Amino acid sequence: MREVAPDRHICGRGVRTIAAVPSLSDLGQLPKRLVLGRPVRSDRAGESLLPKHLALPIFASDPLSSVAYATQEILIFLTLAGTSFLFLTPWLAAVVVLLLTVVVLSYRQVVHAYPSGGGDYEVAMKNHGRFAGLVVASALLTDYVLTVAVSVSSGTDNIISAFPGLAEHRVLIAVSLVGLLVAMNLRGVRESGKTFAVPTYAFIACIMVMIVTGLVRELVTGSDVVAESAGYAITPEPGYEQVTGLALVFFVLRAFASGCTALTGVEAIANGVPAFKPPKSRNAATTLALMGGIAATMFAGVTALALLADVKYVENACDLVGFDCEGQPQRTVIAQVAAAVFGGSDSFGFFAVQAATALVLILAANTAFNGFPLLGSVLAQDRYMPRQLHTRGDKLVYSNGILLLAGFAILLLVVFDADSTQLIQMYIVGVFTSFSIGQWGMVRHWNRELRAETDPGTRGQMQRSRVINAVGGTLTTVVLAIVVVTKFAGGAWIVIAAMPVIFLLMRSINRHYSHVAEQLVPDTDARMKPSKVHAVVLVSKVHKPTLRALAFARATRPDVLTALTVNVDDADTRALQQDWERYDIPVPLTVVDSPYREITRPVLDFVRDIRRSSPRELVVVFVPQYVVGHWWENLLHNQSALRLRTRLQFQPGVMITSVPWQLESSLDRDGGPRGDGPAPGDMRRGLTDEAEPTPYG
Repeated sequence: MREVAPDRHICGRGVRTIAAVPSLSDLGQLPKRLVLGRPVRSDRAGESLLPKHLALPIFASDPLSSVAYATQEILIFLTLAGTSFLFLTPWLAAVVVLLLTVVVLSYRQVVHAYPSGGGDYEVAMKNHGRFAGLVVASALLTDYVLTVAVSVSSGTDNIISAFPGLAEHRVLIAVSLVGLLVAMNLRGVRESGKTFAVPTYAFIACIMVMIVTGLVRELVTGSDVVAESAGYAITPEPGYEQVTGLALVFFVLRAFASGCTALTGVEAIANGVPAFKPPKSRNAATTLALMGGIAATMFAGVTALALLADVKYVENACDLVGFDCEGQPQRTVIAQVAAAVFGGSDSFGFFAVQAATALVLILAANTAFNGFPLLGSVLAQDRYMPRQLHTRGDKLVYSNGILLLAGFAILLLVVFDADSTQLIQMYIVGVFTSFSIGQWGMVRHWNRELRAETDPGTRGQMQRSRVINAVGGTLTTVVLAIVVVTKFAGGAWIVIAAMPVIFLLMRSINRHYSHVAEQLVPDTDARMKPSKVHAVVLVSKVHKPTLRALAFARATRPDVLTALTVNVDDADTRALQQDWERYDIPVPLTVVDSPYREITRPVLDFVRDIRRSSPRELVVVFVPQYVVGHWWENLLHNQSALRLRTRLQFQPGVMITSVPWQLESSLDRDGGPRGDGPAPGDMRRGLTDEAEPTPYG
């Protein structure tokens, strides 16, 4: 129930603006308010805009948290061949850092050129056309879902690394964490930003302290940093005992493609520019630079420590010779490095790093919980997604987008048992698809701008931006090809198959909205008045709801008024006719026979006959309907009325008017006191003075 405040002002020609304020008196809203808090007025949207220190943990937690598993993914594939190729790790990491730098620089151009928040989707749509735009949108939507699944499952891995006894509850932990993230995000952008800021900055601090401590111990004091897996040998996987020639090239490229998971989430800032405080573009670009610098430093540092500590991490834990793979789970790379640096798995530093890593990995999914709803809103505005995704909830967030994302992420976690190794195989295909199309779209953007720009200084800036985007487009296209080829059989085919399905779905939604819009364009027929109005009141018994429906129908002053009943039982119909005469109701009662005891079809046939005899005549069907206070009462009442309404709404030239009658169980459902005056529904129930003059209404 919403209470309506008095009129505030008059605007336009006789149009009143009425301010509505929320009422918390309805107990049904209590659980929602406990989770989400009080609703926020629309005119306070500006107060939810983010400063840079809150935008960084919200939009950059995904690329920052990828430090926890990017190095691990490189090692997983290099160790398929034993320890022979671990020397390639620093070179592959260096190329990943270079690629990250180029992508960050490229997206700084995007946030300046397209600050509206569409990101790669808007760039592709405006520079390549609708086809490319929808390809990017489908890629980003799948990537956001995988971001949640991968981040949460990887965070669960780190929780299990600290507490191995929880391994059997992996899926339950992961799903519960997604539910927690949903509740936090539904509370609003600014509140969730404050919640996520502490863990993200704690993670950065812990990793930086670990890197500095490890490097000082190893390079300055001469105290060796040794991982718990350093003494294990590795049994090569079958087929990887000898890797040479083209097989070696493919092998190295596969490891590099896995390391590129460090770039996931970079695009989220470009998609979230509208959430920044002014100047939006400059603040977003600054946040991008901070994110890129911090992520590259941490990734390089963790990789260096993993090599210095001689960390071994394999896809199948039983390939570690001497490791009890049946009795305990394999610790993550970040856990092994922390234990080596801080003096064991029982040290304070180890638990601090694990706690911060688990938290930031879980909260990294927040990047998707911000990016997915924003992109969904843009797509809905362009009529490629349901309009509900463009609607803000009580806390000024896109609640429907948040819930949709959580649903798909939970589905992936359940299907793949929250196994981060399996989920990562599907990852980054969508990322580099949007990267590539977006960067080449920016090149076309600068080409178009340069043709219209004459100022030498501005042209120089545009040319530099074009070079940056061209380099970024070239590198990301090459990486996309590598990712598709090397990860296709491992699970990337699922994403490659899903993207066309999403693409076709968006096209179908757009086609539907366009077709509906064409049908709703006003024309002369829509403005033409009906030749006359024929009101039909459905009658089952002579009781208060029927008399009220007759009174309302008469009040509309139709040209013809018919009281209609369907004869399914001769005795009941005769009793109805007798009551009709006894109450002296001044409307003739029309009886339609139904030999097969149907109610709906005879009414439909009667209405069709009216329309056939006079096509320009409007038929208004008045349907008495009970208003009940309990859900189970709906099962006992209104079923015939519901079926009739469902069938009548498909009849052209027919309007349906429900005449509600409140039963006692529905009183006080608004939570307000009855008081001494008329209660809600008294007029419908015939309990006010105005309802008394005539026996029929």
